[in-house]
Amino acid sequence: MPDNMKYILVTGGVISGVGKGVIASSFGTILKSCGIDVTSIKIDPYINIDAGTFSPYEHGEVYVLDDGGEVDLDLGNYERFLDITLHRDNNITTGKIYQQVIERERRGDYLGKTVQVIPHITDAIQEWVQRVAHIPVTAENTPPRVCIVELGGTIGDIEGMSFVEAFRQFQFRVKRENFCCAHVSLIPMPKSTGEPKTKPTQSSVRELRGLGLSPDLILCRSEKPINHTVKEKISNFCHVAPEQVICIHDLSSVYHVPLLMEAEGVVKYLNERLQLNISMPRPGRFMQKWRNLAKRVDNLRKEVNIALVGKYTKLEDSYASVTKALQHACIASGCKLNLTYIEAVNLEKQMKIDDPVNYHKAWQDLCKSDGVIVPGGFGQRGMEGKIEACQWCRETQKPMLGICLGLQAAVIEFARNALSLKAANSTEVDPNCEDKLVVDMPEHHPGNLGGTMRLGKRKTYLEPSLISRLYNKEVIEERHRHRYEVNPEYIERLEAAGLRFVGKDETKTRMEVATVDSHPYYVAVQFHPEYLSRPLSPSPPFLGFLLLPVVLKPRSRILRAAGRRRRRRGRGAGNAYLFSKPAGRSRGTVAV
Repeated sequence: MPDNMKYILVTGGVISGVGKGVIASSFGTILKSCGIDVTSIKIDPYINIDAGTFSPYEHGEVYVLDDGGEVDLDLGNYERFLDITLHRDNNITTGKIYQQVIERERRGDYLGKTVQVIPHITDAIQEWVQRVAHIPVTAENTPPRVCIVELGGTIGDIEGMSFVEAFRQFQFRVKRENFCCAHVSLIPMPKSTGEPKTKPTQSSVRELRGLGLSPDLILCRSEKPINHTVKEKISNFCHVAPEQVICIHDLSSVYHVPLLMEAEGVVKYLNERLQLNISMPRPGRFMQKWRNLAKRVDNLRKEVNIALVGKYTKLEDSYASVTKALQHACIASGCKLNLTYIEAVNLEKQMKIDDPVNYHKAWQDLCKSDGVIVPGGFGQRGMEGKIEACQWCRETQKPMLGICLGLQAAVIEFARNALSLKAANSTEVDPNCEDKLVVDMPEHHPGNLGGTMRLGKRKTYLEPSLISRLYNKEVIEERHRHRYEVNPEYIERLEAAGLRFVGKDETKTRMEVATVDSHPYYVAVQFHPEYLSRPLSPSPPFLGFLLLPVVLKPRSRILRAAGRRRRRRGRGAGNAYLFSKPAGRSRGTVAV
């Protein structure tokens, strides 16, 4: 079929994790700044259907989309950089492709032919890419003009061979003027020699060309800037012009990557190579909001110390979206983030006996923080440590934001210590506990684990509260990923003791947001607000969480005294004096 879509394939060589996701996102950012609508596809060669059943130690966090798709965290990069809304089909896996082909074979769609990798698997890949590339991803619902496809892994991996072959065929299917291949490779700089080595990149490009794909752009990742001599060497040995070699060294923030690529002439090259007919932007004004953002990030001076009490802290990518949301809120607050990861298990009382060094270190880090994040997770390991962190924050008036499992930990802690229900627990941790404060949702747990949780964007109805003022809305939509919920049977007793549930679903039976009125900022949410945070539009719960220690910290004594006077006079919630009601403000803004 005729296809006027332009495709940019981003491949990687030498090692994984070289930065293909950020570079692919940067291509989109540059083109979008030129007025071109862009969509993105991430290909993961693993056989899993999706990322939903992955351990966070395998591939980092599981990113959730509006439609409930559980996908690779790189799709979070695309959504944040491009401010678009992707769909589950924007993530292709080997499992999805083979499942589709096998289902077709069972229906008899192949008319008795022998089903093989070539042509059936490769054709299915090409058809999937072409179909998804035309799906609108913006609020205006306009069809994209450019589709950026990132091929996960490294060239030469046996898992990715069928995808490489599919794109070898695809370049002829859509014609050369509609297809561009960008290869991202590492330029190591051994300390023993102190000079950049191009041999790994030469080998990687040679292997890619041997498989039938010739790179149009070679993006060289390095620790330090590399000189023109190295670029010329790569040009000579990799069969590209010097201007087609783009050098991207380690930068102070990822927001500089699109700016560096634009300065290297990417816009001009793509305009000519893909015949985009772009009116070349005026120097000095092009990508001005990104220049301002990068400059602001570099000039943050005031520091804020945040502790993240998690279960998967050995791999920082396990909390990638939470970290990004904190950074977005810090940028809006004008502060520099110092994030400390605390293993939840190390806060538990038993660790005082088993490993006193890590126990005291964890508590020292917690006590030095200006605020505490208790993020999501699964399983019983570390649950008691999260509960300990919630109790400490509540009793010491330390700002706390609980997310998903963090909400459940906060509810259990409050029941144990405010309602004296010492046996309170979650049925996930102890199915036979006496007081089941957190229970599973039967309709979301039919037996299989993959894709059976409460997933995707759903509405939450807010009561007048601090959170409703932060959002400046009565009805919000956030993304969910959970299988357990607060037991409705205990709601009345919890609220009578001071734990208010100010956000509920449309049925009014599922608790979405909990706060403690007597606390400056003790907020726990069942949804994942980090998924919808953007660099220029931070998530309201994160922004409110950061504003307390950053903006109000110098006046904390005065504010606490004012709060005590208000409570003595019976003038409402203890946190009402922190945030005044905003008038006509946009999402993510708050008056202080």
